[in-house]
Amino acid sequence: MFIEHLPPESHTMTALRNALTPEQLAAQAEGGEPEKSRWSQTEQLLAVVADRVARLEWVLICVNTEKKKQRPDPPEPIRRPGAGPRKKKAQLTEKSANTLLQLLQGGAA
Repeated sequence: MFIEHLPPESHTMTALRNALTPEQLAAQAEGGEPEKSRWSQTEQLLAVVADRVARLEWVLICVNTEKKKQRPDPPEPIRRPGAGPRKKKAQLTEKSANTLLQLLQGGAA
């Protein structure tokens, strides 16, 4: 119980991590939930800086890309404690566009 509350950079937590097999490490990386951990103010500020640098890089790429279709999606911010991952915006498919058009024209879906 006490071990769970040690900082990740402690010797004990480092030794436990180093003892994991590659499969165990991959499973932890896949199922990691950073939003449930504790972060210091320094870690919060570092995440803000990392997010803003990623956003600047994205803007620079978009400004120098002529075709909108070739532009990358905006970067995902680093997940913070207490905040779940961002939900993806719904994409308008051809089928849903046709349904919407029928509804706007007074037809039933």
